[in-house]
Amino acid sequence: MTQTAGNATDHPLDPLSSDEFAAVAAILRRDREVDPGSGGWRIACIEAIEPSKSDIAVFEREGTRPARRALILLLNRAENATYRSVVSLDDDSVESFEHVPDVQVNFTVDEFEECDEVLRAHPDVIAALAKRGITDMSLVFMDTWTYGAAVAPPEYRDRRIGWSDTWVAGEPGGNLYANHVSGLHCVIDLNTMELLRIEDTGGVDRPNVMGEYVPKHVPERIRKTWNREPLKPLDITQSEGPSFTIEGNQLRWQNWSVRVGFNHREGMTLHQIRYRDGDRERSIAHRMSFAEMMVPYRDSSVDHYRRTAFDIGEWGLGFMTTSLELGCDCLGEIRYLDAALHNSKGEPYTIPNAVCIHEEDNAVLWKHVEHGGTAEVRRMRRLTVSCHVTVANYEYLVYWRFYQDGNIECEVRATGIMVTTPMAEGQVPKNGTLVDERTYAPYHQHFLVARMDLDVDGTDNTVYMSESYAEPMGPDNPYGLSLVVRNQPLLTESEGMQDMNYDTQRAWKVVNTNVTNGLGTHPSYKLVPGGAFPAMFDPASEVYQRATVIGRTLWVTPNDPDERWPAGEFVNQSSTDEGIGKWTQANRSIDNTDVVLWYVFGIHHITRPEDWPIMPVDVVSFWLKPFGFFDRNPSLDVPPTESKHCHS
Repeated sequence: MTQTAGNATDHPLDPLSSDEFAAVAAILRRDREVDPGSGGWRIACIEAIEPSKSDIAVFEREGTRPARRALILLLNRAENATYRSVVSLDDDSVESFEHVPDVQVNFTVDEFEECDEVLRAHPDVIAALAKRGITDMSLVFMDTWTYGAAVAPPEYRDRRIGWSDTWVAGEPGGNLYANHVSGLHCVIDLNTMELLRIEDTGGVDRPNVMGEYVPKHVPERIRKTWNREPLKPLDITQSEGPSFTIEGNQLRWQNWSVRVGFNHREGMTLHQIRYRDGDRERSIAHRMSFAEMMVPYRDSSVDHYRRTAFDIGEWGLGFMTTSLELGCDCLGEIRYLDAALHNSKGEPYTIPNAVCIHEEDNAVLWKHVEHGGTAEVRRMRRLTVSCHVTVANYEYLVYWRFYQDGNIECEVRATGIMVTTPMAEGQVPKNGTLVDERTYAPYHQHFLVARMDLDVDGTDNTVYMSESYAEPMGPDNPYGLSLVVRNQPLLTESEGMQDMNYDTQRAWKVVNTNVTNGLGTHPSYKLVPGGAFPAMFDPASEVYQRATVIGRTLWVTPNDPDERWPAGEFVNQSSTDEGIGKWTQANRSIDNTDVVLWYVFGIHHITRPEDWPIMPVDVVSFWLKPFGFFDRNPSLDVPPTESKHCHS
């Protein structure tokens, strides 16, 4: 991610550099006549093919570098055909180039921007807006979404198509998502950029909405009500610099070692997560990332029935990652990593400051005051690795946090601007909340799927469901106090399909039964759930059928390098689940093997007036906690904070 142009990568897990993106495009142009510059092709994505765990082990032991290869998905626009290719960067050659029938690759940023330009300039769109009194096209924004096969117009399902929402800013420079034009949607062919049809159901008169959040655009009548006192400065300084080190993409801090990666689809990825325990480097996880994000809008009205987004599979978190140069996103002694990506011509570009790394004080780590009046207290420091993603109207802020006691926290914050829709006078919204004059925000859900390839003290692990029960009162439990924990091994994929259970405080432990700790038990890491909620879909729903992964809180599968995308590799215009719902039908063994955990969490967003016109962050998280991984509190050796830093 911080590659200097012309330099070779330092580690096999490093993402592709700008030079490597350019080299892949050049090889395809030379050997397969793929010339995106002519408009006949689009390069949808280029990604490094990660070597196997065994190849990485050989590299780290002997220095033998595995082959450097790239996976490419391409679109032949004239044929509306998807191709998958593998390129060898070491051999400067194309290893494979195959047609993948009946699928659509991810949308590209170029297509999104071109759709806006084409539609805003189209005379039929201009005429439809003029009928609504909208004539200043500089204020109009055409927001193109993807289709699921079930809701795509039948006559166009054999094309690569998108549908558009129409928005109008209240003034130049104002919020583009302030005013939704109800009942006006375009169907567009993305290969030809042809407007196929306008779906105009008339909509309703535009209400007087206050959708501005930038102070200079907020009306004076509202600004007059503001009376908040300014805050005094909060200066966070580390006079001697940060306590972590970065070498290439490898990060080290307080016994932790983490390698940071990046790609177009998952965005930021974390690899080789290890903890130094005495003189041992102990493995916890090989790879962790977000593998899918599905956002269904739970409103069947004409403006929203099409609105189900697969933000990772259809668009890509990497392509949507924003530079942290653009705001005060992190405080303190910050270090950043840049990210290299490419456009649909294969031309590389850089996202400056794509990943933020910094330390945070987090109150007390542990404390006890003795009866004699002495106290031992340690403050908690945590290392945060973060990135921010803007997917059209929403922002997702992703934080992976590493703690001195061995805990790992994954936190996601959602902010940005809700989708809203005007209503007719006297209408009461059934599937949303009134947030402004005759304007409601539809209910929706944000399902995130974290893919976690845990290797707790080695690759072969077993997942246990851990539950708490109150024993019934009786002779052996006369006071009803007895609480017991039952740990049940999950041996097959069907057993690995798990749901939240509040009544038993269900959690899951990833255990290495081949290793014994100093207490005679087996080391493990415990997945402590948070942010999980039921899908609330009829299983027969065509929306649900595209991503049955959301029907469970946790799935456990044997590790397969080809099984990366829980709703399938190609979700654009999909109709069925080609991912985890299909793989797990084999009901393979997950006992004492290399396992992957797929944890489903997110936000059940019952919209509020307080979320408008810009949404304060909604925060969800889950934890990975050591459970018998250490023989005792691993943070006993954290030194006390000097008193001069504690009092003023």
